[in-house]
Amino acid sequence: MTGETTVRTAVRIHGRSAQRQAVRALLDGLSTHSGHLLVTGEPGLGRTALLQWAARSFRAGPVLDLGPGPDQGARGSAEDLLGTLRAAAGEAPVLACVDDAHLWDARARAALGRAAGLPHTAGRVGLLLSAATDRAVDPEFAHLPAVRLDPLTPSQAGALLDDVTDGAADPAVREELLAEAEGNPALLLALVHRLSPAELRGHRPLPRPLADAGTLAEVAGEALTGLSAHARDLLLTVAAAVRASDGPDVDAGPVLDAVRRLRPASAPSLEPLPAPLALADERLRFHGPLVRRTVHATAAPDRRRAAHRALADVLEAGGHPLPGLLHRSWSLTGPAPEPALADRLAAVAADGTVPASYRLRAAAYARAAELTADGPSRAERYTAAAEHALLAGRPDRARPLLAAARGCAAPDGVRGRAELVRGLTELRDGPVGDAHQSLLLAASLLAADAPADAATAALAAADAAWAAGDLPACLATLVPDPPQSHQHQPPAPRHTDTAHHPARPVDAAVPGDAGRPPPDPVRDHRVGMRALLEGRLDRAAEPLGQVVEGARTDHRPEGLLRSASAALLLGDVEAARRAGARALAAARQLGSDALVPRALEYLAYAELRAGRHPQARAHAEEGLRTALRTGQRNTAAHHRAVLALAASIEEEPDVVARHVTAALTTARRHGLAQAATLAEWAAARADLGRGRPLDAADRLGLLVLPGPGRGHFAVWRLAVPCFVEASVLAGRHEDTGAVLTDFADWAAFGADPQAAAQLARCHALLAPPDRADALYRQALARHEEAGGDFERARTALLYGKWLRRRRRPREAPGRLGTALAGFDRCGAGVWAAQARGELRALGAASHGGDAGAPTRLTRLTPQQLRIARHVAEGATNREVALTLAVSIRTVDYHLRKVFAALGVRSRLELARVVEQAEHAGPAEKTGAQP
Repeated sequence: MTGETTVRTAVRIHGRSAQRQAVRALLDGLSTHSGHLLVTGEPGLGRTALLQWAARSFRAGPVLDLGPGPDQGARGSAEDLLGTLRAAAGEAPVLACVDDAHLWDARARAALGRAAGLPHTAGRVGLLLSAATDRAVDPEFAHLPAVRLDPLTPSQAGALLDDVTDGAADPAVREELLAEAEGNPALLLALVHRLSPAELRGHRPLPRPLADAGTLAEVAGEALTGLSAHARDLLLTVAAAVRASDGPDVDAGPVLDAVRRLRPASAPSLEPLPAPLALADERLRFHGPLVRRTVHATAAPDRRRAAHRALADVLEAGGHPLPGLLHRSWSLTGPAPEPALADRLAAVAADGTVPASYRLRAAAYARAAELTADGPSRAERYTAAAEHALLAGRPDRARPLLAAARGCAAPDGVRGRAELVRGLTELRDGPVGDAHQSLLLAASLLAADAPADAATAALAAADAAWAAGDLPACLATLVPDPPQSHQHQPPAPRHTDTAHHPARPVDAAVPGDAGRPPPDPVRDHRVGMRALLEGRLDRAAEPLGQVVEGARTDHRPEGLLRSASAALLLGDVEAARRAGARALAAARQLGSDALVPRALEYLAYAELRAGRHPQARAHAEEGLRTALRTGQRNTAAHHRAVLALAASIEEEPDVVARHVTAALTTARRHGLAQAATLAEWAAARADLGRGRPLDAADRLGLLVLPGPGRGHFAVWRLAVPCFVEASVLAGRHEDTGAVLTDFADWAAFGADPQAAAQLARCHALLAPPDRADALYRQALARHEEAGGDFERARTALLYGKWLRRRRRPREAPGRLGTALAGFDRCGAGVWAAQARGELRALGAASHGGDAGAPTRLTRLTPQQLRIARHVAEGATNREVALTLAVSIRTVDYHLRKVFAALGVRSRLELARVVEQAEHAGPAEKTGAQP
């Protein structure tokens, strides 16, 4: 290293909006009452930065810093705390900040706890404490309301890194820094500071290990002071054991056995348990991962090797060969190759009968590669490690493994496998154009020796072109395979058990009917998908139907995902739901974290196509969480688009805007035309639901009208009914002719069960009065065949509006009431408000309208009624949450339901409705119905 990179101060705090909101609520509340809050988090996560932000933000009165730690002055400050706070408060509120309160002695902590528990009648006092979670929370602080700092998400950490380096980091270096920091901002900054400018820009190799003992000790070393030799050995052994564990905790029995081998002259015990450790159900874990890493890295090398050797002896004797071999390899001295041990490690990692997670197999392959001298074998083992890291949901770990494999000479088959993993990684978390090229290269390299893997790569390349909205590339990728490519069985790859390798499925040939090739789901999917894109449904139905039917006997998540995709292409949403649900269960059972977000994506799309928006939202919310956790930003963008579409029918414009913005940010950066089109459609549908047809027509025109900016080739037609409705309401009938013919062809195609009814509705909107009535009735009849509450209710609403404007008041209320009931059933609050408005214009009373106010609260559940009453009294959502001992998110959810059920749009309206009901008599007060 030739120098250090100057790390400039971050312009803003990254990824702490929820925590800052909680602190802001404390500060704002000091205008009327005292309050207290505990900020917790592992070392390096930004507790000090948050307290400093609070001190800078508080301008209503003085700020007291009651640090710095457990010296005599701090103890005196704590003992005099009550008097000091009362004296400082005066007429203005006072904020007292106590950083690292866990470092104060027991007497001082007790004083802090007592101070937080007193009402402070003498003045308005805010007490803001921070405590590290590398140990159990002190009992003196257990009663305090707390906000926890978690590691930053990859996108948040990336924003911080770009902020402090002005975006100067080389992309590969950037990925490795983010992976090594694991979301800890202080560690990330320390890693950047350690690099020279040339290393940061990728001009020189990075130091190894990147997070060395000195860097880790700088961030978390204080947590390890004052420990006995026995405690250090116990901590080291647990830290070493977790390296070869399938989770963050380990069985206490083998750990104690290993400590006995380390310290044969003593009797190891868990009493007293060192502060960084927790024990539950006879399993040991660290309170935080950074301290665990620091314990392992800062230990003396000979002691660290001895701990691994002791664990290897214990685990191998106990019948755990893979973790035992890993520990054996880590007990070696020096970097010299060990071919025999490397071969044993690779062989056990490839043995499907040995129980182990994908993460553990990836670690075993990577360690085997490090101990291998032969270049091609080394490349193959690094590639296998990358495959398993991707299946474990760690693309950040797969990328450096692929880079290591690329540095070794390897045959085409191994290079093809590496390109396949690289392409799949980019498909889920990178520019899909790059993914397309990598997957095409993989298909070319694998064609000769592994045709089935080549077909898988080609289908994945088509998926990348599909995601990019590149129809010519998609069609070119889906060309039929040469006949001879299906006549060979691919050889079983070395060091890989194909039955336990979902990333590289191998479909064995099965005898079929004479004169026809054996079943091949990958081939059938490609043939059917191409025929569909060419508009030949008659030629697409049979091969795609075979893929759907194959799910009946397929128990692998990949095959089930393929079946769900084929079912969605055919418009069979029920088959897609069944296959998606089975794929989700299979992925979870196998521990394939990478496939869980994809299964949830197919489930969410199927529910959305079926008109079941609440179910789609539930699947997409879980899918978004898992996609972000497993580093799949592209999959996360698709889930955000689904969430935006689901929220677009509810009274949640802010939620729609948030998900649309996040989806478009990733979509534009990575070329995701499908996600971008869905997100833009969601924004336009929200405008339409809120009575802004001009805005909706402008947005949708860009998506559906012919031109270079038209939306995704497989999605834009789904937005045509919204465009026609918005254009008619905005007085732009002439814009609809160009797209309605295309939509008629789409409806005749038969891949969308709602399209025929939607087409009739569009014709009704554009038809003269003498024809519109029959077309609306025809649309409703077709909705009865297709199902789907939301689309049926939209047609009923438009028909009811038309009847009212044609001065047919006897018929209109029935249609509008049907629409209102349908919107209520699917949670479409913003559309239900339109139906209620139409009924009010007719002078009719809806079951959620203004008439009959004393009966309206009877439609709320008991929990909703309690929340409604608190809000009507002026409480904020946070105050309601604290009063009812629920989360703010739960209050938000129920309050949305209250607004939809009562037909109100503001807290003021809600207060008026509750006041009317409360004054109506005692019957109303007990009228909530579950």
